Amino acid sequence: MSGHSHWAGIKQRKGVNDAKRAKIFTRLAKHIVIAAQEGGGNPDTNFKLRMAIDKAHEFNMPKDNIDRAIKRGTGELSSDQIEEVTYEAMGPSTIMMLIKTTTDKKNRTLGEVKTVLTKNGGKFGEAGSAMWNFDQVGAIVIETDGNISIEELEMAAIEAGAKDMKTEEGAFIIFTEPQELQKVQDKLTAAGRKISEANLSYLPKNTVVIDESTREAYNKLLEALDELDDVDEIFDNL
Repeated sequence: MSGHSHWAGIKQRKGVNDAKRAKIFTRLAKHIVIAAQEGGGNPDTNFKLRMAIDKAHEFNMPKDNIDRAIKRGTGELSSDQIEEVTYEAMGPSTIMMLIKTTTDKKNRTLGEVKTVLTKNGGKFGEAGSAMWNFDQVGAIVIETDGNISIEELEMAAIEAGAKDMKTEEGAFIIFTEPQELQKVQDKLTAAGRKISEANLSYLPKNTVVIDESTREAYNKLLEALDELDDVDEIFDNL
């Protein structure tokens, strides 16, 4: 899906990351705080908050932690303002990147991202330098196995109002207009489909193909960015 997420890596390396549970919970809490800041503390009327809480449940985040994060977002508990900031960059060769972060200290995060890019063959971009090549979409992921019919999923997605869809290894991805994400997700859930992930994503309008040497350099850059606590997801035009 042209996205590189902390959460996918965490799930793949669960045994390794159990010792980092507190750090994971901090990242999850940031998303809950932001959602509550923007739309209030009721997940029944705040879709973004509902998605953030669902993600926290997926990683077994304690209810007390979730409740505290909601109260921080609504102002019942004092805390620093947390913001979502997306940086634009160029990777090795002609790779365009959107680096999505969640931070309570923008200057710190900006400095860390710039340092990692400079040290690993990337270049920080000005506003608009990469964003023009991406469309924002809703993305819904349904995990697949041999017992799930792709044709049935395609029909369910069409009936729910999907814009587009694709199949990847172990996953069926449904794309929606950003404003239609909640409606499509609700319809799929009502139809009995188990959704493993639903969020806003970016799809490239024009893509590039890179050679193996460039791929190795880019993977090194991705790994370095992934180590930054404030980086949530990276989108590219590969």
